[in-house]
Order: sequence, then C-alpha cells, then structure tokens
Amino acid sequence: MNHVVVFGGGTGLSCLLSGLKLFPVDVTTVITVSDNGSSTGVLKKELDIPAVGDIGKVLISMANVDEDFIRLLRYRFSKDGSLKNHPVRNIMLAALIDLKGNLTEATRYMCRLLNIKGTVLPLTEDVVELVGEGKNHKKAFFGEEEVSQNIRNIAKLSYDHDVHASEEIISKILGSDLILFSSGSLYTSILPHLIVPELVDAINRSKAPIMYVSNLVTQPGETDHYNVSDHLRVLNSYLGKRNVDIVLANNAQIDNSIRERYLETEKKTVVELDREKVEAMGTRIIEDDIFCIDDDRIRHDALKTAFLVFSYLMENSNQRLTPHFTDDKKPPVAL
Repeated sequence: MNHVVVFGGGTGLSCLLSGLKLFPVDVTTVITVSDNGSSTGVLKKELDIPAVGDIGKVLISMANVDEDFIRLLRYRFSKDGSLKNHPVRNIMLAALIDLKGNLTEATRYMCRLLNIKGTVLPLTEDVVELVGEGKNHKKAFFGEEEVSQNIRNIAKLSYDHDVHASEEIISKILGSDLILFSSGSLYTSILPHLIVPELVDAINRSKAPIMYVSNLVTQPGETDHYNVSDHLRVLNSYLGKRNVDIVLANNAQIDNSIRERYLETEKKTVVELDREKVEAMGTRIIEDDIFCIDDDRIRHDALKTAFLVFSYLMENSNQRLTPHFTDDKKPPVAL
C-alpha cells in the first residue's frame, strides 16, 4: 500500500481526505494548530491548549461511523451561554487533551472511536500563534486572523516561538511515497507547515515527489488575482531545495453567473490554470473537471480529486518520479 503524507488545514483538507479514505492508501495527515478564531480561539485562550478546530473537521471527514454520530460531532450549541458557538467535537478534543495528556494522544483516541483509517497528527503540541513580520520592520501582525487580513503588509511568516515537529511526523515524511499539499488558505493553512525548519529539512531529504492540489478560487486579501503558477511560486519559495513536482488543477469552465456571484458577494475570483507558466516551472500538470457546486459553493469534487491522486500513485508505483530539486533557490517570496 502506498504511503501519503498530507499537509493542510481547513475545508480544503477535509474535502480531500473525505475522498482519499475511499481508496486503498495509507494516509498520514498533518494539521496546523495556529488558528485563533471562533470556538477554537476561545478554547485555545481559556484552556491554554493548541487549536483543535481543524483537527476536529478532519476527524469528521475521515470518520467511518453512522450519520447520527457525525451529526453529534458537528452539532454547535446555539443558545446563549458559555457553550454558545462551540461544536461538540471541539469540546470532546479539549476534554481528551486533559484525559490523555496531549493533543496527539487525544487525536489517536478519536481516530479509534471514529474507526478512522490512517493517522492524524497535529503539527506541534505547542500552543502557538502565527506571526506576520511587517515590511520594512514595521508592525508585526499577531495571530492567524490578523495575519490573514494583512498579507499585503507582511514580509515574512513565523511563529511566536520556536516550533518543533515530532519524530513521528519526520519519520512519516521520510517513509512516504507522496507528499501532498491540500487546497486551502495558502498563507494560513499551508505555509505554516513550511516555517518549521525540521519539517522542511525532512521534505528535502525525502525521495517522494511533491504534489499540490490547487485552489479553485482566490482568498480575498491573501491571494487576490493569483493563478495556479502564483500559488506554486509561493510554495516553491518555502520548500528549501525542493519544488512542487506535480500540480492537480481544475480545467473545467465555471459558469459565469457563479463567477460573478463570487466576485460580488465574496470578492473571490476563479484560479485559472496558466499552463505555459506552470510548465516553464518544470511542474507536471494533472488536469481534469474536478469542481462541483455544493450548497451554492464551489468545491473540489472529493471523489474525482482523490481518484486522480490515487491514479497517479498507481501509475508511478513501480517508477517513482525524480524529485524536482533546485540549487539556486531564492529566499521565500515577500508576501
């Protein structure tokens, strides 16, 4: 069975994993824990624990239990009071951190409870905050929410203190057949992995090819007007000596009425596949119609996307793609 290590956070990661769990692939998912918004931010501050929100979403997407249990985990308290806006899954994870001693063991227990195939790991056990270092050494932006809102004014991402990846994560990377970056917020869900030096070093030592599932739409304030090549350029600048080897991108036309609604209501535009620029970067393109409309929102078709990942693994199971190294890498691009 092929071993895949997936990095990400948020809805994009959960969508991808809900498809991958249907295929015979050994998946290890590494999730950022720097979120500081909504229920997650409240629990993080009040209980001094890592952010549990993205982990909870991933656990639901990978769960193999009855629908009533899923509905329970998704349930969010709505009545006024101390529990308002907290989903049950976050409360459970917070309690399990106390009972099991840390977030990794709490997550392992939830994986057993939910009959999850594969491994789910937090990026770190530390309570961390994402920091955006201001351009020209001006104001620093503290916390994921503030960073997301001020990307144009940020020169570099970091954490508020040194963060270390576990030996288990390093071992999983070195033993993987594919390193996969999910779609999602580029600067607040994907890059937070790549500002941990040990993790980047392990990726550089790994012989596994790197694949990126490109976003379908931009994120206002973060990736305005970005095409596929722009996402790759930023990712490559944080990957040390490596570059993304394969990008999985949508090539289907999205209806103009949907595009216009996204632009008017959310200030988002469709991420276009600019093939010539991507190919000039030395990145292989796997393209297909991989979007769907779910509850009036543009989403990746989880099954189609996962099938393309699995098909790539089968195609290359006996002859691994030579990883894409670059000797003259420039420093990470300014944000």
